[in-house]
Amino acid sequence: MRTKTRDTSEYGLAYVSGLLRMETNRTMTEIGRKNSLSGQNVQHFMSHSPWRSEAVIAEIHYQVRGHPEFQNDAMLIFDESADERAGEMAAGAGRQHNGRLGKVEMSQVGVFASLVTPRVNTWIDGELFLPEGWFEPSAAKRREKVGIPEDLCFQTKPELVWVMVERILAAKVPFVAVAMDSLYGRNQRLRNRLDLVGIEYYGDVPANTTVYLDKPEVRYRNNKRSKKGKRTVAAVHRYTVSDLYRHAPMERAHLTLRPCERGMLQAEFARCRVWTLIDDKPRQEWLLVRRNGKDVTYILSNAPIDTSLQTMAWRKSHRYFIERSNQDAKSELGWDEFQAIKYRAWHHQLAITILASWFIADTRLDWMERFQHDPELLTEYETDALPHLSVANVRQLLLAAMPLPRLDPEQAVELVMEHLVNRTRSRRSRMKKSRLPSRNARSP
Repeated sequence: MRTKTRDTSEYGLAYVSGLLRMETNRTMTEIGRKNSLSGQNVQHFMSHSPWRSEAVIAEIHYQVRGHPEFQNDAMLIFDESADERAGEMAAGAGRQHNGRLGKVEMSQVGVFASLVTPRVNTWIDGELFLPEGWFEPSAAKRREKVGIPEDLCFQTKPELVWVMVERILAAKVPFVAVAMDSLYGRNQRLRNRLDLVGIEYYGDVPANTTVYLDKPEVRYRNNKRSKKGKRTVAAVHRYTVSDLYRHAPMERAHLTLRPCERGMLQAEFARCRVWTLIDDKPRQEWLLVRRNGKDVTYILSNAPIDTSLQTMAWRKSHRYFIERSNQDAKSELGWDEFQAIKYRAWHHQLAITILASWFIADTRLDWMERFQHDPELLTEYETDALPHLSVANVRQLLLAAMPLPRLDPEQAVELVMEHLVNRTRSRRSRMKKSRLPSRNARSP
């Protein structure tokens, strides 16, 4: 983190340290005070200093690219996350849908990329969404005040995803497929772009999405009102994905997906080949359906024809982990406490949060390799495998290792091990209960 005139690494280290060590009130002023630095200097470092956030993220991409954990089964997941804002002066702030609140509210929205494996998840990229209103002539002074670049133009959230995809591909970050929710999955142009560059995708779509069992043909009839003519689609069978799931023959199976805190995660899956139209051109895709109780999710995928249902279900199931990444960034790394209004400050905060997230992920992976299956620990705590370290566990250990500790190393290790053992016992108890016959079950 250098500018043309000075080395700002001291402030970068202090800021990362603050996000990792502090539990609440992780503001720029408080982070500076905890590290014996001027709060004003920390403010300048985040909001005005010209160090390049892109360079920090590029370095993270480089480190991730060479890590053995992500070479085989990593999934790249995209999702947006909204943060409530008190006013409209923060860059990108406006009345937008806030998923956390479940309503339209004054919010700042970012689109994020998370890299996920069965063992770990971490943010690796992000973009700030700027609503169309920010590019109206009347908003020129607002844009100038918060430092939005003059050459920046409006981009939809799916377009921001594509910007990140191009950046991640250029960095050669390894992943096997992309997963995304319905805001991105229903975007035909994004799915087409991913397919053209050879990326396997799993995109959620609404229940009323139209698909065809036979190859559709788009025709245009002469129409005086339109230069192109009236559009019609000729196809023998036309369905919504929900109707197709209920009435058409599909490959169906009840599958075990992955371990979770309550044992093994299971769900019902079904799939069949369907035709869709992208820019009026027919293309064949998989329709994958996941049912868990009353919840039904519909997914379109360009997975190869010989891909097994188990593989598709496994890859789809990992979309959940970006929710975990978003939650960790907010609750454990202070993302939801960040209140700066500058466009540059948002991207600086993003870069440092990604750095902290990757540090924690790398620490967790190192612990797994060194201690999770250590024979002495397994014997001492009477288990076949210790649970993974949580983000909170890593932060607890850091309190002992970083400056101004509140715990000595022995106390930190003892607390973490106690937590892991309790999780192990709790999981063992839940699994035991799940194997017991139901009280309401009738005897034969």
